[in-house]
Amino acid sequence: MDWRKHIEAKPDIMLGKPVIKGTRIPVEIILRRLGEGADIEEILKAYPGLTRDDVLACINYSAQVIAEEEIVVP
Repeated sequence: MDWRKHIEAKPDIMLGKPVIKGTRIPVEIILRRLGEGADIEEILKAYPGLTRDDVLACINYSAQVIAEEEIVVP
């Protein structure tokens, strides 16, 4: 899945944080809900404008960010 089809970051929307395209729903909120144990269906009920692919794109986005992260070990 290409997360770029579902996620965008614009300076004038949520201070540039990544959000679901066409919304003001931050990727962070979706990931936080998943981390707290919510399943995809619960998230879709809470945010009716989202799709399953939007939620999966959040997971893929976070995986890519972590994969590209540079860790400096002192």
